[in-house]
Amino acid sequence: MKRIFLLVVIFTTTLFISTSKIDTDYFEITKNLRIMGSVYEKINNFYVDEVKPGELITKGIDAMLQSLDPFTVYISESQIEDFRFTTTGEYGGIGATIKNTNKKTIITELYENSPAHKAGLKPGDIIIEIDNQPIDKVTIKEVSDFLKGPSESTIDIKILRKNQSKNIIVKREEIKLPSVPIHKKINSNTGYIKLTSFTQTAAKETKEALLDLKQKNINNLVIDLRSNGGGLLNEAVKIVNFFTPKGQIVVNTKSRIPEMNRSYYTTLNPIDTTLKLIVLIDENSASASEIVAGSLQDLDKAVIVGANSYGKGLVQQTKELSFGSQIKITVAKYYTPSGRCIQKIDYSKKSAKGKSEQIADSLVNTFFTRSGRKVMDARGIEPDCTVTMEYYSAITEELLFNDIIFDYVNEAYASIDSIAKPATFKINQSEYNNFKSFALAKNITYQTQTNFHLKELKKVAEKEKYFEENKEIFNQLDSVFSVNIESDLDKFKEEIVFFIENEIISRYYFQKGRIEASLTKDPYILEATNIFKKDSLYNAILGL
Repeated sequence: MKRIFLLVVIFTTTLFISTSKIDTDYFEITKNLRIMGSVYEKINNFYVDEVKPGELITKGIDAMLQSLDPFTVYISESQIEDFRFTTTGEYGGIGATIKNTNKKTIITELYENSPAHKAGLKPGDIIIEIDNQPIDKVTIKEVSDFLKGPSESTIDIKILRKNQSKNIIVKREEIKLPSVPIHKKINSNTGYIKLTSFTQTAAKETKEALLDLKQKNINNLVIDLRSNGGGLLNEAVKIVNFFTPKGQIVVNTKSRIPEMNRSYYTTLNPIDTTLKLIVLIDENSASASEIVAGSLQDLDKAVIVGANSYGKGLVQQTKELSFGSQIKITVAKYYTPSGRCIQKIDYSKKSAKGKSEQIADSLVNTFFTRSGRKVMDARGIEPDCTVTMEYYSAITEELLFNDIIFDYVNEAYASIDSIAKPATFKINQSEYNNFKSFALAKNITYQTQTNFHLKELKKVAEKEKYFEENKEIFNQLDSVFSVNIESDLDKFKEEIVFFIENEIISRYYFQKGRIEASLTKDPYILEATNIFKKDSLYNAILGL
């Protein structure tokens, strides 16, 4: 009898505590919502200037969510279409990218066979009106929204091309950007798959690419996840399954909410477990990309090549709100098969300045892959082989930043109908000389890092009273390191030519062409192929 009484007491106490917490939370929520409503009412009624109700509340919601993490966001009804694009890769529009330069909205690139392409729009076209409405005083985001719309609807775009205006009618279509824009053999036994996003069709597209490459008798495979910001977790699990046996743990999610705790296993027979596999990552590889790279690394199924990944170990879900709006909210953290969470930033803690900071080195833990290799948590995915990217010269950056290369291609290749295939297309010295003349006429100016630091050194020398006695030396250094545009155009010809050729290729072969043309010189690809050449090296890296 005493035992029964004790159980009742425990149960009653638990119920009381639980009920008490619910009541407290409900009271706090109700109280603060009433306070917020009162504040809003007073501002709306008494503020000196007229306020926009919707805009004011949205800013309040955004500020509240920003105090949590960057991935928990409010999605208004007007933003739903943009959000749908991130999960499906689809939107209604014309299929072109735009940018704002010198207060002008310019078309920068077209998607292959897009409505914009078929209607005759070209990179370099300046948009001046949309449906007879001038756009000179609207933001680039607003222009983008104007260009989007239901499939089969038409839009009248007035453009300026070579100082002549022209109206072009474009019929919008459902634009579907592929998750796998290119796959190909890059040598006799190595396949390459570029995976740009984890939309609803990512696994399907990757499977089709993999099966096609297997028919071409590949032994090695490179999966390129650079600049892939992630997407759907389930798609990542499916892709890992292509290379790992059925029943293998891929990722765990853990949350304070029990129903969010889940384990994701491979559920199908793999396509191929014998391929030698390399996954490319960089600092912009995030979320689902890190799940794929981290899981394959933990299971010793792939060598990871590149740079440290972004470090996003958080899982989001969308929840419906009133009036067609939604909230994307962080609901859990994910853990790779070794047990590590790769999240870099602790958003639950703020510094004295109110900023979230990287998890301290002292709190980083060591985990182990299946073969016993050490991997760390809280640092994103650290590659097995690091590739150090070279910095581009100051003149190259200036040519790109000021659209000199872009403008040259617009002018020089406007009347050329076709060029050689991306893998073989090259410009000759005569064409480069034409570009040099074009660039020199633009009167561009720039400062190298050497120039900058030399000026800073002079200031320090003057302050410490060393300058006058060493003035001649400083003058000599000025002479040696002075900027000479014509000389730099020759000195850095190779890297400048790469960008010229890439820009030209994009006009005829679009995104796929850009990627294909860059593969032969890509340091990540070169590192991957070097690893594949040596079985012993590949196996040693994986601890096999």
